[in-house]
Amino acid sequence: MKFLQVGGLLGILMIIAACGGGSNSQQSQQPPQTVVPPPSVPLTQISTDTFTNSSSQHATEVEASAFAVGSTIVSAFQVGRIFKGGASDIGFATSTNAGATWTSGFLPGLTIYEQGTFSAASDPVVAFDAAHATWMISSLPIGNVDQVAVSRSSDGLVWGNPIIVGNTPDSDKNWITCDNTHASPYFGHCYVEWDDPSAGDLIWMSASSDGGLTWTAPRNTADLATGIGGQPVVQPNGNVVVPIESAGGGEMLVFTSTDGGKTWGAATTISSITDHQVAANLRTSALPSAAIDDGGKVYAIWQDCRFRTACSSNDMVMSTSTDGIAWTTPARIPIDAVTSTVDHFVPGVAVEPATSGGAAHLALTYYFYGSANCDASNCALYAGFISSPDGGATWTNPVTLAGPMSPAWLPNTFAGLMVGDYVATAYSGGKAFAIFAAAQANAATLFDEPMYTSTAGLSAAQQAAPLISAEQPVADVHSDHPSHKFYDQEHRYPMSPSDKQE
Repeated sequence: MKFLQVGGLLGILMIIAACGGGSNSQQSQQPPQTVVPPPSVPLTQISTDTFTNSSSQHATEVEASAFAVGSTIVSAFQVGRIFKGGASDIGFATSTNAGATWTSGFLPGLTIYEQGTFSAASDPVVAFDAAHATWMISSLPIGNVDQVAVSRSSDGLVWGNPIIVGNTPDSDKNWITCDNTHASPYFGHCYVEWDDPSAGDLIWMSASSDGGLTWTAPRNTADLATGIGGQPVVQPNGNVVVPIESAGGGEMLVFTSTDGGKTWGAATTISSITDHQVAANLRTSALPSAAIDDGGKVYAIWQDCRFRTACSSNDMVMSTSTDGIAWTTPARIPIDAVTSTVDHFVPGVAVEPATSGGAAHLALTYYFYGSANCDASNCALYAGFISSPDGGATWTNPVTLAGPMSPAWLPNTFAGLMVGDYVATAYSGGKAFAIFAAAQANAATLFDEPMYTSTAGLSAAQQAAPLISAEQPVADVHSDHPSHKFYDQEHRYPMSPSDKQE
């Protein structure tokens, strides 16, 4: 395994000339842009793409997930993004001392580039099963038959070969969580969610009660609901709550199980979704990021433009529920003024363990453009962070983590340029660790996009801005997102023998 530690590597990155080159007269005029504070947080590089297969765009790492228990933080991400879908393998980076140092590596037995049989892998998600003291990374192996898999570890450092969770006709956008409440009747149950694009994004769920060694036959919701990007969380009483974007992208849905995953209820609506198409062909959608506090309150956050005149840019909005059934009206997270030009997308929320209700500590990592009205030649992409010390009633001043980045520095996919469909946040040692991909120009390589985290972790600032209410969203908004189903082809491109590593 490889150990990497680089402090403060990303300063302000200078946007190179136009993405396709050319004279100044050929470049697009810089659009109006809200002034973005420069990055001020020291960063540690926790991994890098070392693969060399010709089918991938090197060196790229995208789509971080993370989970923390005590002083151990485990993150996972795609390494070596492939245009047609997935990556060379799933990478991991683990800290056993609350983020002080990190050890990185790649999951074994998964793809052909790490002694496995699959041509690529995608969508890694980390969970921990306290009842069986087992770390898990769920992923989507890509091959002639696309499947859902789980890799297991006792320490987050040494990983076993993948275990297949379910065989459905097609698989996409999986997520995993475990019931870690000792008093729960289903303590030690873990749950994996995914959808089947070949069946209109039909939702599937599977459960394990033995540390991920075996999994139940996949089950649907009572109404055969369809959706994409579900993120199950488990309440202290054992109820499982799954916020998920509807297959058409117009609603945020939710469904639940109250019997340890034996059955799943019908999907209901949390809220409509009104989102703005992000510029420069950047791959995003209003996929939810979900988390739960110590008292069982569920937080769902997604990108939404309902508070902006004419849906001009996306905010991060949040809805909460104490039972998974009744949800609050979405509220705008006040990262900046509603009159700003900033476009926010790809949220990753976490709640500090043992905090709840009005004292819940929330941490949110996200990406943003300084101007929503930009194009491939002048868009400036940043990573940002904001937190709340009181369950979302107030929020700290935001922090710029990295950027500006040019879209030209990101790997391309069939669905657009990709910094990741997800980004991650995890609490350890009383600090929040943002884990995200950040790119920079590099004359020696086509791409230079490793995974980073905040070196010392992030804590709540002393001053917080009042949460702007969702009671009065801006009138006359509309969604200009042409399609939310760009993920559907993610796993339909098995690699040819010529794509395999020499």
